[in-house]
Amino acid sequence: MCSRYVGFILLVWFPGALHAQSAARHCPAPALVGGYFVPVKETYSHDFQLTYACENTYKPAVEGWWATSVCQDGTWSHTPQCIDEKGCFPPTIANGKYTHASDGWYEEESVIRITCDKGYEHKNNLATAKCANGTWSSLPTCEQSIKTCSMPPKVPHAVIVHQGYLELFPEDSKVHYECKDGYRMEGSDKNPIVCLAGTWTEYPTCSKVTVRGDHTSTERGTQPGSGGGGGSRPDSGHVSVEVGTGRGHSTSSGPGTQPGSGGYPSTSDTRPIMIPIKDCGTWPLVPNGVVVVQDRMFLKFTCNAFYTQVGPEDVVCYNDGSWSQIPICKDAFCVMVPGYYTYGLRLSENQFIKEGELTYIPCEWNDYSVAVRCTDRRITHTSCCRSYDHQWKRCSIVRENFLPVGSLIKK
Repeated sequence: MCSRYVGFILLVWFPGALHAQSAARHCPAPALVGGYFVPVKETYSHDFQLTYACENTYKPAVEGWWATSVCQDGTWSHTPQCIDEKGCFPPTIANGKYTHASDGWYEEESVIRITCDKGYEHKNNLATAKCANGTWSSLPTCEQSIKTCSMPPKVPHAVIVHQGYLELFPEDSKVHYECKDGYRMEGSDKNPIVCLAGTWTEYPTCSKVTVRGDHTSTERGTQPGSGGGGGSRPDSGHVSVEVGTGRGHSTSSGPGTQPGSGGYPSTSDTRPIMIPIKDCGTWPLVPNGVVVVQDRMFLKFTCNAFYTQVGPEDVVCYNDGSWSQIPICKDAFCVMVPGYYTYGLRLSENQFIKEGELTYIPCEWNDYSVAVRCTDRRITHTSCCRSYDHQWKRCSIVRENFLPVGSLIKK
């Protein structure tokens, strides 16, 4: 008698638990054509794992010669299915997308077209893939576009507003800077900056605003001897600063200035003296290059993709307020401009090829393409050849193009 009351009380207290157990629906046995599964039942409980395999000339719709599927509230985690062994599974394309098959797999001879995400382009200009005997031929990849910019340059004392963090910015992207409190933007006409052909346009700077009595001034950088930082001396009364010019002599301002009495040490050596980079103000701009290391005493540059670096990697600040020699980023690519090139190939937009790279450009017929090579900024290409046995030596070289590469890029 007592146990009945206890059971009644439990039912009253825990109706939700009983409802949750009964709510989980069972799964019906799958209709598996061309295969078999174990164990064979009419229905399967929630969380039951079913194992299945396929007969000859078939394979499971997932990787492996056998597969498992789990019953999840009346539905199988993937529908057990046996497909033609020559069919293909959906490929994984990083930074790209395509139209997925409604039944989860692709029959032999199926062709898919890959669309790259913004900021990416097809490597070797290959955009399609074909299912052949269970595998994809020439599966396209999406790589960073030459017209895409990396992160915008860091401006001291500023932040980027109205834009979340991104690693890549498509061409024509715009970003806005805003100076922190106590700083004023110099070169506001350069805000926002724009991504053009893989390079950011010139950016603004933020200068500190100081108040002296009823007068407000803006410190434009921190040049040695300017009173704004690294090169100033805490003299009282009239300020007199002596600076080594790096040319074998020194300059002074104000009466009574003694050689070597303050500021940066003077020297008779013709070599300039290195000082912290903050004392040279705005960083130098290297077209098609970015700063990859910011040290107290130097900046390290590297060139964007499709460019090669000439000159020093490190740039330092001298005690006369000047920067050392900056590197140059030279073109290291070729451009095929729109037009007719060979029978079956007519381009409608610029095609960029890295120096030393062998690229394939699709022709107007399926499975045909042209092999293109960029050497010393000179393009050599072949006639249209079949893609699946495409080799440089098998296709006749039909044309060499000498193009003014630099003039074809929008700066």
